[in-house]
Amino acid sequence: MTEGNFVDYVKVYAQSGNGGKGSAHLHREKYITKGGPDGGDGGRGGHIIVRGNKNLWTLIGFKFKKHFRAEHAEHGSKNRSTGADGEDVYMDVPLGTVIKDFETNEVLFEITEDGEEKILLEGGMGGQGNWHFRSSTNQTPRYAQPGMPGQEKQVILELKVLADVGLVGFPNAGKSTLLSVLTSAKPKIADYEFTTLKPNLGIVQHRDFQSFVIADIPGIIEGAAEGKGLGHYFLRHIERNATLLFLIPADSKDISKEYEILLDELRRYNPELLDKARLVAISKCDMLDDELMDEMRIALDTDFKGTPYLFISSIAKIGLQELKDRLWAMLNS
Repeated sequence: MTEGNFVDYVKVYAQSGNGGKGSAHLHREKYITKGGPDGGDGGRGGHIIVRGNKNLWTLIGFKFKKHFRAEHAEHGSKNRSTGADGEDVYMDVPLGTVIKDFETNEVLFEITEDGEEKILLEGGMGGQGNWHFRSSTNQTPRYAQPGMPGQEKQVILELKVLADVGLVGFPNAGKSTLLSVLTSAKPKIADYEFTTLKPNLGIVQHRDFQSFVIADIPGIIEGAAEGKGLGHYFLRHIERNATLLFLIPADSKDISKEYEILLDELRRYNPELLDKARLVAISKCDMLDDELMDEMRIALDTDFKGTPYLFISSIAKIGLQELKDRLWAMLNS
């Protein structure tokens, strides 16, 4: 999927159908001149329904279709015939989509399971026909209820990527390179910051035909929790990941400080993110000799305070199988 095709935030307009009017018909037939009321009820207006679809990965379909209107119901008719219901309209969304009210920014609901259906807007109820209003003192009511009008609303669809592992790191840390090596994904790779502007997903093939999904998320900078850089546009994607993989290059000026800055940004955005399992990968280890790597291990054992770490190189393909084994073990612990 190309970067331009990844859409994770759209505004749409939805309108449910009107209910049908009840009928005020009076029964007439040969030899029956005063048959009494037999008006049927109006049908129900069509609902607007949001449905989860595991085969979708992005909201790009809503980029070209932003108005959804359900059908109006049919009116009631004679012989107590109920009008046909309006046809419901389904909005298929990828799993992990949050639906918010555009006016209030209130979260209405979220879709996390395939086939899960939530009614966004209910269709108007149909009016009752005059059959329901007959009584001993009013045997020929000549009135019926009108149908209820449908509802309309502008909503925000916001996708939070559902992935098993989220890649976290500073811009240009090598996250996209690692994703391209571990998976068949082809993210944009270049030697400048913020090459990645949208999350990229890839499926990691593990032993015995097992697999898990990894997400390359745009780089974090200091102040991201306050919206600096790409800010909240990518931090929300980390909320869905079961495990966080921190990627810090071996040539960083201070590996421990970079790790603390990344943790602090996550803490300020949402403290619950620190409850997730995490692993630190020191990338570009092909630049290090054994002696320097041993010295770094001594310092990292103290600074990381029990957080597991390992050395890898995406280019030289060092430590990648161990990385996949560790991530798989963490996902299934």
